[in-house]
Amino acid sequence: MSADHESNMLHGAVAGIAGGLIASWVMNEFMAGPGKKIQAAVEGAVHTDQPQQQQKKDGKEEDATMKAADAVVEITTGGRHLSHEGRKKGGPIVHYSYGALMGGLYGSAAEYLKASRAGLGTVFGSLLFVAGDLIAVPAFGLGPSATEQPASAMVNPFAAHLVYGSTTEVVRRAVRAIW
Repeated sequence: MSADHESNMLHGAVAGIAGGLIASWVMNEFMAGPGKKIQAAVEGAVHTDQPQQQQKKDGKEEDATMKAADAVVEITTGGRHLSHEGRKKGGPIVHYSYGALMGGLYGSAAEYLKASRAGLGTVFGSLLFVAGDLIAVPAFGLGPSATEQPASAMVNPFAAHLVYGSTTEVVRRAVRAIW
């Protein structure tokens, strides 16, 4: 933070929300592009998206955000469930909402705790990966645990969280520099 700005939790939260939203989009783009290539290189596979395309054709692939969207609807409506198409629409809403919420919390913390900005946001991204992908997702039955899949399956999600964290920090800094 520059000397021109005093710490302000609200400004930090808003800057973090902006960072979290943009970072959520960048994270998606990373996972679909460079992340897939990194994953393939780590696994030594030439055509890693072949099984995924088959799953998508069958309409069976559901990620944690799609399952979370269905769980939110089930809880708030007293038992109704989303169709697969509804889950496909609800998944991004969950993803961006979570990204904005975490960004806002990060932005607030970054106003007062210099350590929270460590590694240009990569420590933050790493903590989200551990708390979300390794702990919360399996605990809530939204996906397999780390022990139920090869360690190499975590490369793309972990790298994507590093991208999310650093993008959140870069955007947060840019917003706070002007506000």
